Amino acid sequence: MSVFVPPFLVYLLGAPLLLLLRGRARQVCLVALAAVGAAVTFLLGEGTGWSVRFMEYDLVLLRVDRLSLLMGYIFSLITLLAALYAAAFARPRLHLYALLYAGTNIGAVFAGDFVTLLLFWELMAITSTLLVWELGADAVPAGLRYLLFHVFGGALLAGGIAAHFLEAGNLAVGPVSGGWSSVLIALGAGVNVGFIPLHTWLPDTYPRAHIASSVFLSVYTTKAAVYLFARAQPGVEAIALMGGVMALYGVSFALVQNNMRKLLSYHIVSQVGYMVAGVGLGTAAGVNGGMAHVFNHILYKALLFMAIGAVIHATGRETMDRLGGLGRKMPVTAATFWVAAFAISGVPGFNGYVSKGMVIDAARDLLPLRILLEAAAFGTFLSFLKVGYFVFLRPGEVEGRDPPATMRVAQASTAALCVVIGLVPSLLFGLLPQGNTYDPWDPSHLLDAVLVLAAAAGTFLAVGRTWLLPHEPRVKDADVAYLATGRGTAAAATALLDTSRHVYQAFVATIARIGHASRRSQTGDLNWNLVGLAIALALIVSWLLWEMA
Repeated sequence: MSVFVPPFLVYLLGAPLLLLLRGRARQVCLVALAAVGAAVTFLLGEGTGWSVRFMEYDLVLLRVDRLSLLMGYIFSLITLLAALYAAAFARPRLHLYALLYAGTNIGAVFAGDFVTLLLFWELMAITSTLLVWELGADAVPAGLRYLLFHVFGGALLAGGIAAHFLEAGNLAVGPVSGGWSSVLIALGAGVNVGFIPLHTWLPDTYPRAHIASSVFLSVYTTKAAVYLFARAQPGVEAIALMGGVMALYGVSFALVQNNMRKLLSYHIVSQVGYMVAGVGLGTAAGVNGGMAHVFNHILYKALLFMAIGAVIHATGRETMDRLGGLGRKMPVTAATFWVAAFAISGVPGFNGYVSKGMVIDAARDLLPLRILLEAAAFGTFLSFLKVGYFVFLRPGEVEGRDPPATMRVAQASTAALCVVIGLVPSLLFGLLPQGNTYDPWDPSHLLDAVLVLAAAAGTFLAVGRTWLLPHEPRVKDADVAYLATGRGTAAAATALLDTSRHVYQAFVATIARIGHASRRSQTGDLNWNLVGLAIALALIVSWLLWEMA
């Protein structure tokens, strides 16, 4: 059975109903809307489409194929789990903005033309900004910066789409191969995906939002951009190498963080790097690996934000240096955290191992990229051993308990999916856009993963508990360059203004002196005035005669 109702309508039309309800009724409605949206998505049949005529063009609001279905499945599924988690909080505007944000992203991945995609892309920026601002306080300036980045990215994307239309003459979402159109679309999507150094909005914004908002924020924006790369620019080696740089750069900054959600945010940059690398390779194995990692990452990253959010909710503390001993006091949270930590680290038996191995294996013929990805895998496990030890395992007197039932159910359900897909990867392989030949249980793949994990574990046991002791990091991100550029631009503008003011004042003073001298030359003697007039007339006549000669 298939339906043709665009799933985004369920979220966008249903979300305002939440403001009319209170208490348990709103909680039920929130989860019910997310469940209906997921059901509609899972009932979509491949090949289904829906378009409307606008002026002289057909806007394709729904195009269903294997790639869009993969994204629709995971977006709608995680929206249901995140809504269950968020239902524990009596924040109606958070619930409203979260469903609107989910709806715009689902609309973007099912869009069949670039105009429709751009419309949802911009709505995605607006709704996610509102979700950040919902908390108020420090989230407001962070949200403003977030919005400025995404308006800039949206403008680049719009320019690329316009250039593509002029070059190709059509607006269908598909490969883009022109000059300026390719560059502008890559940069526009690169802002959302977190290209280095366009990534700084992410670790600045996500830790400042409400803990339930962070779960939603971790899911959509970056992954929708990966999807756009898979559609428009697969097989670009420079993009693949950028993915490798993102993977290592993100994990390097994550390792030194003290704020837990900031650490998770840098890991988004790193893990999205694997996806970008796979899609950038452009091979069937690369695209499959990149998109499989999108699917798996959404599960374990949402679970990490759920678990760390539960810790913050229970203790009121955001940083690791003030935590410890929570493993026994919050057993469900600790267990789900370790599932997510093992998944993101690529431990065999968990979903991240499958897709991370697919991307690394696809990069076997591009050695620099493979080295970057393997190094990032080492840093990832080291980073989550740090979080797990300092938050849950080391002795501590911090009080805490597991969160309310809806949050625990959301965490446990997401953790179960991470394990099930890890043990039965064929469930995921059947959803991929192209045929799969990768065998995660091949001994060479297992050995590769085990060696990296063992090296990271040995490093942590030997020196990690002292070298990685949580403290406020001294290392500065690319924001330093932004600040230096801004200050330099401001100083140059000030100097130019001062120079212009001095030149203007000197000019005015010179004119004033000439005027003063002219007034002094006027003695009132008629004879001298006549002499001056005669000389002027003679000069003019001489010049005219010269020109006529």
